[in-house]
Amino acid sequence: MADLYLKALESERRSLWAACRLKGLAKDTPERIRIAELDRLLSEHKARKDV
Repeated sequence: MADLYLKALESERRSLWAACRLKGLAKDTPERIRIAELDRLLSEHKARKDV
């Protein structure tokens, strides 16, 4: 069964990362902060899934 929450998080992260690369955004921008938050959410979700 597809994990739609995981796919949505990964999709949002990929699109934000692409935008940041194109614009050359610094680390403290809201987009980069959201990417860090998405990384945390992804790792937490994968850890719960493994248990």
